Amino acid sequence: MKKFVTTILTALFASCITVSAATITDNGDGKYTIQNDQVTMTVSKEGGKILSFKYGDAEVISQTTFPNSFGSTFWTSPQKEWNWPPVAEFDRMPYQVTAGDNLVMTSEVSGRLKYQVCKEFTVDPSDKAIVVTYSIINKSEEPRQVAPWEITRVPNDGIIFFDAPIEDITPAGLMDFKPAFGLSWYTADEAQQNRKINADGKGWLAHCAKGLLMVKKFQDLDKSQPAPDEAEIQVYVNQRKTFIELESQGAYTTLQPGEQFSWTVRWYLLPCEETQPSEALKQKVLNAIKN
Repeated sequence: MKKFVTTILTALFASCITVSAATITDNGDGKYTIQNDQVTMTVSKEGGKILSFKYGDAEVISQTTFPNSFGSTFWTSPQKEWNWPPVAEFDRMPYQVTAGDNLVMTSEVSGRLKYQVCKEFTVDPSDKAIVVTYSIINKSEEPRQVAPWEITRVPNDGIIFFDAPIEDITPAGLMDFKPAFGLSWYTADEAQQNRKINADGKGWLAHCAKGLLMVKKFQDLDKSQPAPDEAEIQVYVNQRKTFIELESQGAYTTLQPGEQFSWTVRWYLLPCEETQPSEALKQKVLNAIKN
């Protein structure tokens, strides 16, 4: 039987974000659903992954289940510290869960990297956002440098866009981004190759497909702040055309032993009739993230 916990959320210990009325549902199978009006997010304790993000019954997260490549996850950056596959403690192993005034998931400490990850899920009814705050704790005995990194898989469909000049997207020409309305736009294509780009954006990343507009808002970095060989915004297209990864990263930060820092991503999902780049679509994003 599902347990419904309706909470009045207050200032949160790691994120320092003030939020209020939310409904958190313990589904009884290791999955939890957070609801904000018509928007729901379902999170699994297995890897702390976001498995679903819906407006009503309409889903935006890719529902393919390729090993190591499904749902929305969180890694530490730079990737060269761990290469592949993703660190098991952060991406696959069960998280400890506390569901009360908020939903908090805490990983085991990585035996290799000596980091621990905490994910906190809340809502902000004032702008219909679901707020995800990630914390990285340095459990080693030495100073470490690290950046936060969120990776969200969506179907290979629709358009992806953000605020960055075409000439600043690297590698140049690898993905067919087009400039329009002061933004850079990519329309899902049929090219059969793995591709990934980096960009210095303005603190948001959007995807529009099948009547849904998903927008993620995060800290706007300058070009000196990402981890080495990484970027504020990244987009990865899978060779088999089965999913696209929408990726964002926070600042490369030095943590002393025992220190932690937090990085917040605000998730928005709303109906959208536009199917092509337009000023109207741009304005929908700017209106969503204006708070």
